[in-house]
Amino acid sequence: MFEHLDDVVLRHEELINELSSPDVLNDQSLYRRLMKEQNELTPIVEKYKEYCDIQNGIADSLAILEEEKDEEMRELAKEELAECRQRVDVVERELEILLLPKDPNDSKNVIVEIRGGAGGDEAALFAADLFRMYCRFAERKNWKIDMMNSNENGLGGFKEVVFMINGEGAFSVLKYESGVHRVQRIPVTESGGRIHTSTATVAIMPEAEEVDVQIDMNDCKFDVFRASGNGGQCVNTTDSAVRLTHIPTGIVISCQDEKSQLKNKDKALKVLRSRLYELECAKAHDAEAEARRSQVGTGDRSEKIRTYNYPQSRVTDHRIKLTSHRLAEIMDGDIEEVIQALIAADQAAKLAKMNDN
Repeated sequence: MFEHLDDVVLRHEELINELSSPDVLNDQSLYRRLMKEQNELTPIVEKYKEYCDIQNGIADSLAILEEEKDEEMRELAKEELAECRQRVDVVERELEILLLPKDPNDSKNVIVEIRGGAGGDEAALFAADLFRMYCRFAERKNWKIDMMNSNENGLGGFKEVVFMINGEGAFSVLKYESGVHRVQRIPVTESGGRIHTSTATVAIMPEAEEVDVQIDMNDCKFDVFRASGNGGQCVNTTDSAVRLTHIPTGIVISCQDEKSQLKNKDKALKVLRSRLYELECAKAHDAEAEARRSQVGTGDRSEKIRTYNYPQSRVTDHRIKLTSHRLAEIMDGDIEEVIQALIAADQAAKLAKMNDN
């Protein structure tokens, strides 16, 4: 795995020189592309230099032990050698993780779709809780939330809510959240105090740019209608809401959160582009079924991934058998522990598969 690292270091040095050239500085598109490549290579180069320094330390310590007669110097060399050998295994694994094949979508923003599933009004209320959880998590990351569409149930819940999270690497962090989330609790609508089980479906899609997906506008049908709401200022007095139907796939998208019909149309197209891109990615994943199985979960919307048990204040991620009794903190957006555990499990699975090969 390490055989091409010298080439990576060389390319990193070339990029530093190129980024300072007038031709690149005057071409913003080229500058951004090269800067992105440099940013991706920098952690690898820094870790490789650390790895080389440790290996040099091991070689120096062995040379001292072979040549030096002074016992005090030999003891120091033994201590240095033990520290270097202990550290080299850790750095080697960190370097292996950095060298794992990157998901080309990792740096992208995400479009999140949350829908109430089994459980009626309680499922819609749970969908609203998940929406709040992801919004609070995004706030902790200093990411921006942009509402696309929402369909409320009148009790403060969402039958459906679609929103975008804008932030560097948002997809790399949130891509493991796709699937069925299950809640076990006493609903506010339950008078008998019985625990109910309800579900909500979460879909995480990378924001697709026009270069990723070309949409033929002849395949799109637009209908306009008056936005719905809870009354008062929430209801538009003009036909600003947009319903987009993509004829070849039958995908239907509604957007009504903006007062401008044009802005709602743009948002609907953005969601459609990401949906079509997700379909293309799913086909590619199906074609690489073995590689897909090595990852944590399938990303399938029908896969039950997590249970939120309120009576026991417990959250369980079924894919990695992780259980946390910090339900209140997690529902308040503190999901970093769960996400990092999922990332670590995915990396471990990929490393194991790579070593098997």
